[in-house]
Amino acid sequence: MDAATPQHFAIWLLIVGALLFLMALAGTLLKRLPLSMAMLYLGVGCALGAFGLARLDPRGDAILLERLAETAVLISLFSAGLKLNVSLRDARWHLPIRLATLAMLFTVAGIAVAAHFGAGLPWGAAVLLGAILAPTDPVLASDVQVAHPDDGDALRFGLTAEGGLNDGTAFPLVMLGLGLLGVHELGSWGWRWWAVDVVWAVSAGLVLGALLGAWTGRLVTYLRTHHREAVGLDEFLALGLIAVAYGLAVLCHAYGFLAVFAAGLALRRFDHPDDAPEALVVPALPDPREALATNPESAASYLKHAMLSFTEQLERVAEVVIVLLLGILLLRYEPPSTAWLIPLLLLLIRPLATWLSLLGRPASAERPPNRWLVGWFGVRGIGSIYYLFYAINHGLPRELVTPFIEITLFAVASSIVLHGLSITPLMNRRARRLHA
Repeated sequence: MDAATPQHFAIWLLIVGALLFLMALAGTLLKRLPLSMAMLYLGVGCALGAFGLARLDPRGDAILLERLAETAVLISLFSAGLKLNVSLRDARWHLPIRLATLAMLFTVAGIAVAAHFGAGLPWGAAVLLGAILAPTDPVLASDVQVAHPDDGDALRFGLTAEGGLNDGTAFPLVMLGLGLLGVHELGSWGWRWWAVDVVWAVSAGLVLGALLGAWTGRLVTYLRTHHREAVGLDEFLALGLIAVAYGLAVLCHAYGFLAVFAAGLALRRFDHPDDAPEALVVPALPDPREALATNPESAASYLKHAMLSFTEQLERVAEVVIVLLLGILLLRYEPPSTAWLIPLLLLLIRPLATWLSLLGRPASAERPPNRWLVGWFGVRGIGSIYYLFYAINHGLPRELVTPFIEITLFAVASSIVLHGLSITPLMNRRARRLHA
């Protein structure tokens, strides 16, 4: 990135500061319009690139871009887990689990078949491309996520939980694609991929994250309520838990994304009876925050509320940074020859995969029309950018780098525009139908 001169640095500060101001002042207004903040960030990023105010080399800066996208996804996954205040035995989990497993597999398979037979990609490259484009995004899909932990809307819950789960379940398919390209060890007949990349990495990531999240919540609450210690700096606790869960999972060859999501989910669920709303009642004391943090009746809720509030703010900052960079990168490339894959993915493969994955759902589940809403709201975003640069940094053949960058960037940009234009009117129409 080029911000070496004081003038460039000042311009960057001016632009980012103006965007943050706009996000704070106009965010409520934009929620009522068929627009999204991500569309604005994308346009500004394109302008920065067009006027030469910022330059970014996707090959030379591939490690930096992977780390930035990785950080953004981690923050978003933890925040998504903290929002899901639903018992694991609740029937609402059926939807996201099916979406993160069956719909994910169907989507990857659909993209792979289209890319192999329509674009001539070898099967390994086709599977990898499917795994990069298939995950939905927990950051850019915030307008269709649960609004708060006690939001009981089944559609919003399903999309939020799907975004949290499938950024982890996509990883085995990324590794499979890299293995079929010969840059990752799969083992004879794929035994290593099944045993390590699927069974161990998924289960260990979920278990490690759940244990760390629940243990952190209990430890901090105990210290606060019994000893009035560890009060304050909840932001550090949130960042520390994200970092420890991710780092420990990666060192154990487990999926850190799943570990961080599970940590947020376990932290939300610890010390909380099923279906009981969490409310904070501020006492009339000189320091209400310390009183809330150390009161046995509110300590757990206060901890969760403080960490969620902080991570949601970080999530917004990460969205600004990553979408600006996407806009800067976008103008370096022409629309790819495989651009036909983008409408095929958004208009056919994702809706069809969703419909197939939800066949046979219980009669008490969401009404059939919502299946098509779920299918349409498969927002592509930062997760796809992360997997793209992960593949580049882990041996993606050089001849595939540019085609993969082109199709991924244009797919994410198309999703930002199309979903940004349609989310508000479609969700408003759904709300009117539900309350009719």
